[in-house]
Formats: sequence, C-alpha cells, structure tokens
Amino acid sequence: MKYIVDVNGARLEVEVEADGVRVDGHVVDARLTDVEGTPIHLVTIGNEVHRVASRRGDSRGRYALWMDGYRYEVEALDERMRAIRDLTAADAETTGPRPLVAPMPGLIVRVHAAPGDRVEAGQGLVVMEAMKMENELRTQSVGVVRAVHVSAGMTVEKGALLVEFSQEA
Repeated sequence: MKYIVDVNGARLEVEVEADGVRVDGHVVDARLTDVEGTPIHLVTIGNEVHRVASRRGDSRGRYALWMDGYRYEVEALDERMRAIRDLTAADAETTGPRPLVAPMPGLIVRVHAAPGDRVEAGQGLVVMEAMKMENELRTQSVGVVRAVHVSAGMTVEKGALLVEFSQEA
C-alpha cells in the first residue's frame, strides 16, 4: 500500500509491502512494535531503536509524534485520500464560483452545460448515477461555464472536477 506522508511540511512517499518498506523509492529495514497498554511504539530502523509516542490529531491521518526529544506533526494518507485532500485544498485557494465536483464515485449520465453557458445558482448541470440512483448535481452560484471536464458515459471518482466556472462578465 502506498502512503503520502507529510512530516513537518516535508512530503515522503512510503510504500508498505509484504517484502518490506520503501521510502521515496529506497528500501528501508523498518519495523514497528507496539508497547501494549501505552501510546508508545518501538520503531526499529536498521540497527537503531527509537521510542515514539503518538497522539491522534484533529482529522483523519493527522498525528503528533514525539521521538528522541522532538515533536513531529505528521499527516499520513493513502494515495486516494491525499489526492482528495490536495484537490479540496486547491479548491479553497481558488476565487470566484466554486467548481462542480463529484460528491461520490459514479457514472456520468448527462451533461447540461457547455463552455460559455451562463448558469444560475441551483441550476442542474450534470446527472450522475451512483448506487443505481440518478443524482442531479447543481451549481452553487451564478457564473459562466469555463470548462466541462466530463461527458456522458465517463466514470468518475469522488472529488473529480466536473465543471469549472468563471465569474460573470
């Protein structure tokens, strides 16, 4: 399984497989042992053993770790969740009308938008099928369609960008 791990702002790619651990493509001899009944873990890297205390953070995948007298803020997410977080962070930084994103994985059935179309808040633009039900996805604000990234028959993952908007001219 591949994880994207941010440690105090530095990003690492960690793959955990049956045959071992790779960090940024390099094989690492690492083992983790829990100390029963405590928040302490023993992390063995090569010949070194480190005592690590951990505490869950305020959201999924976030932890505070104390190791060798230092505190580390860590976020460890699988590839899919990391992509979703990165997408939502990029959304938060954009200005103007919020893009239309897939609220769940599904099949695009119909698209009622084209670049240049003026749309009103609450207007239905994309119909997607998920769990044998059709769901009409609506805009949240007034705007002009900048780009449509899907077409009928496409399958999308949760968080996929469907339609982008620009502010009214």
